[in-house]
Amino acid sequence: MTTTTTSILDAITVPESQGRPVPDAATRETIGHAPVHGLDDLEAAIAAARAAQPAWNALGDAERSRILNAIADDLEANLEELASILSREQGKPLDGPNARFEVGACAVWTRSAANTVLEPEVVFDAGGARSEVHYDPLGVVGAIGPWNWPMMITVWQIAPSLRMGNTVVAKPSSFTPLSVLALAEIFNRHLPEGVLTVVSGNREVGAAIAAHRGLDKIMFTGSTEAGRKIVASSAQNLARLTLELGGNDPGIVLPGTDAKAIAENLFWGCFINTGQTCAALKRLYVHESVYDDVVEALAELASATPMGPGLQEGNVLGPLQNQSQFDIVKDLVDDARARGARIVVGGEPSPELGPLFYRATVVADIEDGARLVDEEQFGPAIPVIKYTDVDDAIRRANASEQGLGASVWSDDVDAAVAVAKLLQAGTVWINQHGTLNPDVPFGGTKQSGYGQEFGVAGLKAVAAPKVISR
Repeated sequence: MTTTTTSILDAITVPESQGRPVPDAATRETIGHAPVHGLDDLEAAIAAARAAQPAWNALGDAERSRILNAIADDLEANLEELASILSREQGKPLDGPNARFEVGACAVWTRSAANTVLEPEVVFDAGGARSEVHYDPLGVVGAIGPWNWPMMITVWQIAPSLRMGNTVVAKPSSFTPLSVLALAEIFNRHLPEGVLTVVSGNREVGAAIAAHRGLDKIMFTGSTEAGRKIVASSAQNLARLTLELGGNDPGIVLPGTDAKAIAENLFWGCFINTGQTCAALKRLYVHESVYDDVVEALAELASATPMGPGLQEGNVLGPLQNQSQFDIVKDLVDDARARGARIVVGGEPSPELGPLFYRATVVADIEDGARLVDEEQFGPAIPVIKYTDVDDAIRRANASEQGLGASVWSDDVDAAVAVAKLLQAGTVWINQHGTLNPDVPFGGTKQSGYGQEFGVAGLKAVAAPKVISR
């Protein structure tokens, strides 16, 4: 356990004259001031990373794993302070599958990266000839993270990269710089200088990372639109890419399913992190035989689930993180109402809680073609669409250009698996949605990106395969 007389927040913030204010997502009061890094800072960070990489790689796999396990211990030891910073800046409550959960997941994924075994692979061994695939570090990884799960997704990017002998330059979202700076503060208590640097900059810095010839790999989590720009910029350096982009994940509830049995998992599949999750359930197709029961069950949970400022114990739904996302959710729900959809519960802001709170919303009697169905809402509003034919529901679920995740809900697991095989998504869950395992590969298809993270696949994604034949 690491002890320190300076709080993490004090260590990562700068005087008002040297930084920009970062608001509390719930109250909009200033938490502190984040450093403002520019292109010169980026150049210095990349130069330091390149200089540090050979020695970091030379430490060897076992020593890097030991250091990452020590970092995981330190994350756990400082869980409450890290969760408080995250809750205030991002908005997610301390309780439930939120801030404490996210910091705990950072420790879990760091340990997984440290302890996952990646041995050389024998791909041919016959007649006295033998060929093996070995995995070397790429060099310097540029990691660009989002604002919805800023700590956890940054760990997904940096921990495997460090384990494989790479050094990392990370850029957090401008909405959540303090969370990632706090995370790096813990990491850098254990890492040599230059191995991990956070550059807290604007979009200009992000664009420069994507095109920088000093970087060997770019990892990006964010919107599909931004992902296209990353791909275009990477032509300047031919850096390898892992892109986890937007999703408009469908769920299909099959005929005869017990609505009460699936209700809680279904609710959190839709509303985890107040709906601000790339792989959350965004549109739900329900067979007419159970439609009313599913709508009622979701509405009951949406009404009963506590929402409020994250530092108040007991709340499990928080605000939208920023004004632009609040405006998107409000606009999509207003459009659904104008089209004649039925707002079963919610459908309006909760200004008594704070300026960016929007009630958990269930929308029924809506069809494909409505913006709330066709566009990713990324917030606490779920459209529930009635269907009569399972094949038609599969066709409608696959109609999206995105393909991050999907789910099938049924009392008959074999029937659910048969439908899952027909859905176009990187991950299809049965009677759950959005649950992740550090040992199980995760990535999207179609316009939800490419490349996989987690487990052995995640380590290989931040390494250069080298074949040795003899």
